[in-house]
Amino acid sequence: MTVITSSVETPNALTRQARYAAGKALRSHVPRISHGDWAPAADRPDPLNLLTESNQGRIEDLIPIRYGRMSRSPFNFFRGAAVIMANDLSQTPITGLKAQICGDAHLANFGIYATPERKQVFDLNDFDETLHGPWEWDVKRLAASIVIAGRQNGYTTAVNREIAIASMQAYRQMMQKLATMCHLDIWYFDINLHGIIELMNRQSRQRILKTIQTARKKTNLHTFPKMTELVEGQYRIKDEPPLIVHNQAVANMESTRGFIERYLASLPEDRKTLLSKYHLIDVAEKVVGVGSVGTICAVVLLLGNNDPQDPLFLQIKQAQASVLEPYLGSSAYTNHGHRVVVGQRLMQSASDIFLGWTRAEQADFYVRQLRDLKVSLDATTMDQKNFTSYTQACASALARAHARSGDPAQISGYMGKSDQFDLALASFAETYANQNEQDYAALLEAIKQGKIKATMDV
Repeated sequence: MTVITSSVETPNALTRQARYAAGKALRSHVPRISHGDWAPAADRPDPLNLLTESNQGRIEDLIPIRYGRMSRSPFNFFRGAAVIMANDLSQTPITGLKAQICGDAHLANFGIYATPERKQVFDLNDFDETLHGPWEWDVKRLAASIVIAGRQNGYTTAVNREIAIASMQAYRQMMQKLATMCHLDIWYFDINLHGIIELMNRQSRQRILKTIQTARKKTNLHTFPKMTELVEGQYRIKDEPPLIVHNQAVANMESTRGFIERYLASLPEDRKTLLSKYHLIDVAEKVVGVGSVGTICAVVLLLGNNDPQDPLFLQIKQAQASVLEPYLGSSAYTNHGHRVVVGQRLMQSASDIFLGWTRAEQADFYVRQLRDLKVSLDATTMDQKNFTSYTQACASALARAHARSGDPAQISGYMGKSDQFDLALASFAETYANQNEQDYAALLEAIKQGKIKATMDV
């Protein structure tokens, strides 16, 4: 397969019109229709081998849980298979225009969370694979996830294609809007949460509003009685094996003095002052996600004033090399936790006040609050109208995220005002969804034959 690429660079000093024209000129090197073409390379690695290689450095006892979660559906498989798609995307056309990209921009990696001002916004919420790279790769992963989830929802081929096209149109039109805005306005821009809700049907609108109201109670204080217990007069995190356990390796990691010190060093002075008012109570291992299963993840309980009415839960999560690095080059940051934090701050409209990074026992980590008014919406349980609204919201949020570090004028100039790019991405998504089903079937067969061990957890 011939990969079409361009390396045109345009100085920031040029006007919007000049940069738009430069983006438009890229079409002669990388036709928009070329993004619709995809077929597995003749030397495409065995996808299961790629998954096996990605298990290196993970907690071995948890790997079967990872495979168990991936085996539940083609969409769950896709969620855990970023390493496979990274290889496939490296063979696709790129314009040469770059931005900070998520690296894993599927539908389940968007959601609602609280800004430091306690405002709930809709945005990307997972950045384990973030890197500076081709904006097209994020858009293609999102488009493929839309078709895969749509199939799981039982929509027809025609409906899935229509939804994919509409979502890509939402990305393109949002980028057009951002291309006309001042840089500061782009930086402050966020996706109107209530505008998304209004697009949904009445029953779903009421259900989501109720979910959001419930999420507003997901404070540290609300979480405390659910996640802790009193043992011999001391509060501790409840064990819920195999998902939450007191693992000696995690305890040793947390007890290393330099661990917390290095985390504090990554925070601004005001956050250090705030955290200094809390003291450590307990730490436990917690299994999260699909693709992240097997990496070290811990929950830390702290108390202020030695009072259960003033708790703080932090999540410590291991950060490994991005799956994109073999194709885009190593991260500029020697600590992958640092890479994740910088990428998150670049792409999100607002980030957690405790977001920071550290290192312990030859592993990199990032730290954030465990729960802070967060809401996750399950796209695989939505009806067609709500699914369409949700996918368009995700596409719009992705465009805003790319515009913060990339050049919306050039990207918008390249995509243009017609639907050529939208149609091409929908075609890519359909073809890649077919490939994902084949890879998923290969996983199920390997599990059936006993070549891969999978454990189904709750």
